[in-house]
Amino acid sequence: MIGLATCAAFPDGDPDDAHLTAALPEARFAIWDDPAVDWAAFDIVVIRSTWDYQERRDQFLEWVHSVPRIINPPEIVEWNTDKRYLGELPGAVHTEYVEPGGVFAAPVGEYVVKPTVSAGSRHTARFGPGEEARAAGLVAAIHEGGRTAMVQPYVASVDELGETALLYFDGVFSHAIRKGPILRPGAEPTSEVFAAEEIEQRDPPADERALADAIAARFSELAYVRVDLVRGPDGPQLLELELTEPSLFFEQGPGSAERFAAAIRRRA
Repeated sequence: MIGLATCAAFPDGDPDDAHLTAALPEARFAIWDDPAVDWAAFDIVVIRSTWDYQERRDQFLEWVHSVPRIINPPEIVEWNTDKRYLGELPGAVHTEYVEPGGVFAAPVGEYVVKPTVSAGSRHTARFGPGEEARAAGLVAAIHEGGRTAMVQPYVASVDELGETALLYFDGVFSHAIRKGPILRPGAEPTSEVFAAEEIEQRDPPADERALADAIAARFSELAYVRVDLVRGPDGPQLLELELTEPSLFFEQGPGSAERFAAAIRRRA
């Protein structure tokens, strides 16, 4: 039996994962922090929609390390759940970090503030000149939760082109999608588990595919990798590398649920 780890907000998984359970009928969902679940009873556990751990990452990592057979592996999850990993990867969007107790300095132009431990665009907002006080308030709120804030320039092309997410299973490219712009000027961070997204299929241009392929190749031993890119002034840039609990957009990738199910079965 295969376990699919989720959170209490999605006891039956994210709606997109309905495609996965159809392709993987021997799997069942279980809530990651439910003390009644015997995780050792599963042949393997796949981290899926565990989207409520961001303000208690230590507890989440303790759970990850306690599960006998889990993918992606605990050491990868520990590294990937703090976005300071961006400093170790090629082509990443320029990022400044403001540790708790540190001083926030607003950059020139539009920018984004979010925690280094985050998901679903929670505690994330877009700011511009004249909004320094509002941005400092978000930084302070992030610090109050014991987390580090990160500041990135807002990549203007996202308003027109959106982001590209490229999906790889067992190191092999599966499909790609376009995510429409999420962060609106003047909008407050979402209070939902994740911000609403506009998703559609995308055939990524050659330079985006080349950058994503190079990054994914470093993690080719993993069951799943998602590379999120935006277009900077000089070409594609890495926005995030999702190795923990990403949406995999099965709806937009015909056959992708079956490909992912095969990657899981090979490890079970």
